[in-house]
Amino acid sequence: MTTAAATVLICDDQELVRVGLRMIVDSQPDLTVVGEAADGEAAIARALELKPDLVLMDVRMPKLDGVAATERVCAALPDTRVLVITTFDLDEYAYAALRAGASGFLLKDSPAAEMLVAMRGVLRGDAMVGPSVTRRLLDRYVTGVAPLEADPRLAALTDREREVLGLVARGLSNAEIAAKLFLGETTVKTHVARILAKLHIRDRVHAVVLAYETGLVRPGS
Repeated sequence: MTTAAATVLICDDQELVRVGLRMIVDSQPDLTVVGEAADGEAAIARALELKPDLVLMDVRMPKLDGVAATERVCAALPDTRVLVITTFDLDEYAYAALRAGASGFLLKDSPAAEMLVAMRGVLRGDAMVGPSVTRRLLDRYVTGVAPLEADPRLAALTDREREVLGLVARGLSNAEIAAKLFLGETTVKTHVARILAKLHIRDRVHAVVLAYETGLVRPGS
């Protein structure tokens, strides 16, 4: 039985970028473009109409920027993933989009193969932001971190879950966490799933952001 291709909505104000992304996506049997939008308001309208599996969202668009559009799409369509398209890997808009609910970002000049890895990763529920990039973003934009004891968001986690969250925030994979804590990889996956559920967050990238914001992990550590 053939699995249906994942549907993709492309949102960018530059026609050349949209054409290039469409060519990359439609060249793959497991992905298909179902629509395009050239501004933030149109991005929201098309997303609500089409309910795509994945939205490729430019962060700087007319009428409404990609951050606001991402927030509204993620709130209205919890099963739709948003992958932010940005020109610079230290773009403050990209970080704001992550906080708004995006599951990662890709650079517009990335090779096609890397773009496809990012798209498929986000569709699987992974956070497609490399640990080094995540740390640079957090080092630059997370300030005034509250003391760990003062933040109520971590109160629901067990000591082990806090430990696992801290290691996730430092960029370790499930296999690396399992080896470090002498646990089975399946056990680590269970811990991560419970952390996401308890903290009401979408994926690992938002777990990383929260770990820094609450002071569980400090920028530069």
